[in-house]
Amino acid sequence: MCNKHCSLNIRPEHYDIVGKYLLEAFGQILGPTWTPEVQQAWHKAYSLLAKMLIGREAQLYRDFELGAGWGPTAFRKFRIERKVAETDDIYSFYLVPVDGRRLPAFLPGQYVTVRVPMPAIHHLQMRQYSLSEAPRPDHYRVTIKRDTGTQVGKGAEALRLHPGAVSNLLIDDKQAGDTVELSHPAGDFHLDTDASSTLPLVLISAGVGAAPLAAILNTVVERQAVRPISWVHCSARGAGPFEAHVRLLAASRDRFATRFFRSKVADADACQTRTPGDEYGVRLDLAVMDRGQLHLEHGGAEYYICGSEAFMAETSAYLLAQGVDETRVHYEWFTTGDPEFKH
Repeated sequence: MCNKHCSLNIRPEHYDIVGKYLLEAFGQILGPTWTPEVQQAWHKAYSLLAKMLIGREAQLYRDFELGAGWGPTAFRKFRIERKVAETDDIYSFYLVPVDGRRLPAFLPGQYVTVRVPMPAIHHLQMRQYSLSEAPRPDHYRVTIKRDTGTQVGKGAEALRLHPGAVSNLLIDDKQAGDTVELSHPAGDFHLDTDASSTLPLVLISAGVGAAPLAAILNTVVERQAVRPISWVHCSARGAGPFEAHVRLLAASRDRFATRFFRSKVADADACQTRTPGDEYGVRLDLAVMDRGQLHLEHGGAEYYICGSEAFMAETSAYLLAQGVDETRVHYEWFTTGDPEFKH
């Protein structure tokens, strides 16, 4: 929560505003049961929580100020150097700081907030996107999926509700040379690669969930030469994001296993040469994999998972059923709140 607040530039004075309207809403909903005693108790509880969050966020902001170029400024202007299509609906943006100053390192797996003006509503909008490359001093890379919204109905009557306004604007309207604003990197889903480790690392993703795991993978390849790695990815059709890159890494490194799943197979896919060992026409199923590739017997392997809530629920349930300790299973969650399966 604190990382997300800092990525949005939430400041101490904002808590008073939220508290005022939160307690007013409680009063409207609870009616006569919203007694002075209940109100006082909630005010005390909210104040205590706000104080805790403000303290932690102050520490994070101090850490951010140590990063070159940000200081007390929440957002920094970046220029799109390159825009690369990873798949037909997933794009990577290579972003360089306009001021030319060195970028601070981040922990692989973290995200940035991208802020852009939305002409349709005449307001700025902010969204978080995972950094998908190992830390570099001169650029960041974020990887974004087109969001067509939730389909309601079928056939000619089908509607798409709540498409991703910012994601679609970036993909459709932003090109090399355009500028966007970025926050300092933040987030508590990450791998510490400063210390040497030989514990197996298993990275499991679906779709654009590969983005934060790509940052983890590339960093580990650069810094932990002997660490065993398994990369497991599921895409709907065709090659997933970064697939060619991952295959090249696996071919050049010992103890690097890969497994790719294609949940749907189009007619064009059926005519193409299939890669031995990949799964076609099936959703990701860890049970069909060799247990050694998943390092299930190791006892110390670390598992990082990113995808839809259903995907993460099924994947984590399988790992826990195989005896993997829940402290070694880590998730990245791309929406608000917490995944229900974690509770």
